[in-house]
Amino acid sequence: MRCPPPPSAMPSPGPAPLATCRAAPAGLSQALRASLEMKCKCHGVSGSCSIRTCWKGLQELRDVAADLKTRYLSATKVVHRPMGTRKHLVPKDLDIRPIKDSELVYLQSSPDFCMKNEKVGSHGTQDRQCNKTSNGSDSCDLMCCGRGYNPYTDRVVERCHCKYHWCCYVTCRRCERMVERYVCK
Repeated sequence: MRCPPPPSAMPSPGPAPLATCRAAPAGLSQALRASLEMKCKCHGVSGSCSIRTCWKGLQELRDVAADLKTRYLSATKVVHRPMGTRKHLVPKDLDIRPIKDSELVYLQSSPDFCMKNEKVGSHGTQDRQCNKTSNGSDSCDLMCCGRGYNPYTDRVVERCHCKYHWCCYVTCRRCERMVERYVCK
């Protein structure tokens, strides 16, 4: 998605640009529009397709999210560069190929959420519980930012073997079990 120059760099007032770099929803709506697919349903006696109703619908959310993640991970950093009397957004590294309209761009890098940074409201990931067996965002590899993690064992007491007694009460036993947990260093 190519962003127009900032309003201060525009030579004369005109129609508002459709998308700006500050508007993240523009990239989202573009991705959603691109993910629309034609869906049809047949109507008729005994499955005959005498009448067909079609509409445009979204793909599975998982597919749209995967596309957005791919675009996010390959986004290009841009800077304002004066060109004549206007400023344009161009790739920070000039050796990068021209930006396509379907690509995401950004002006500022995201803060490092691995480290504590009160200025941006990040508590960091130190001492956060992680999942050793997961491949998702809660995985120890990803959440601990390469610092590793410490295993510890917890004794959990919970109600178990619960029984409902006719009219109106439940009795349970107390069970103890050991749970292994992992915490980021």
